[in-house]
Amino acid sequence: MEAPSLLLHITSQAAWAAAERSGVYRAPSLETEGFIHLSLERQWLGTAARFFRGTMGLVLLVIRVERLAAPVRLEAAHGDEFPHLYGELPASAVVAVVPLSLSAAGDVLPPADLSEILAAAAR
Repeated sequence: MEAPSLLLHITSQAAWAAAERSGVYRAPSLETEGFIHLSLERQWLGTAARFFRGTMGLVLLVIRVERLAAPVRLEAAHGDEFPHLYGELPASAVVAVVPLSLSAAGDVLPPADLSEILAAAAR
């Protein structure tokens, strides 16, 4: 598989606002597992369904891989290989922050303009 130029991460608006103020994002999993869970474009919606159903106030972070200082490794999880960031996520590596909404049933909905956002972020 060709190395992706963009990776995605779901977090709360509050956690991202704190990261913007401090300049770095540290997911709880960095302390408990040693890495931050990321997704490829084809994986993020499944991750949202699996872990964030019914959670309001979420954002999807679009991350430029070349702006990361810490290593990213693809590792087996949930029958696929997911990217894991082994260090902090610098706020400067995030090139788009996309608010996520929920359906009436609590499912995270893909933003209608996500393809355009990702295309612009990849440039």
